[in-house]
Amino acid sequence: MTEAWPQVGGPRNRSALLTAAAALVGADGRNGPSAGTLAMVLGRGWDRRTGSRSRQQLQLAVITEAGRIFDEEVVQPARAAPAGLGQLATVCETFFGHLERHSCPGGCFMASAALEMGTPAGPVDDLIAALQAQFGQLICGFAAAAVARNELPAGEDPGRLAFELNGIMLATDMNFVRHKDPAVLDLARQIVRQRLGVASPT
Repeated sequence: MTEAWPQVGGPRNRSALLTAAAALVGADGRNGPSAGTLAMVLGRGWDRRTGSRSRQQLQLAVITEAGRIFDEEVVQPARAAPAGLGQLATVCETFFGHLERHSCPGGCFMASAALEMGTPAGPVDDLIAALQAQFGQLICGFAAAAVARNELPAGEDPGRLAFELNGIMLATDMNFVRHKDPAVLDLARQIVRQRLGVASPT
């Protein structure tokens, strides 16, 4: 039997609380939030004594919500861009915009999880790994479309390019969170534009 969620005011409040928890988990790390953070977010509706099963269920729900936020802010705008190079440039820009808006206080949850995750060892790590793999495949698909449309050199390897761009995004997240300097985002944007051969926005 599926364990019931804490009674915190119904589905609308659950969604709002998950959004808040998804923001907090970026600061607490992928294995958070801590019991103290959960108690703060959920108030009396969260019982610290419910044990690891409830904690894991909430972690999975928080990761799912963080994935929804990432999809809404980063993935969907990129999918809506012109196919090929337009999507490839947009997915990088929407990622940088996601950081710039401080959607999660600890930076991009997905990037932070990628930097922290070791060998998957359970449902939480499995879900994170699946979300990361989906994003990598998305970038690779955009790159392959750009090559097919002759917007990139015929010899360009989509998988390698996706790896490079994903690495740039991870490094940008780490440095932006650490230094809180908008110049990090400016530099990242310049690097991506140079790598893709696209003009700076006017």
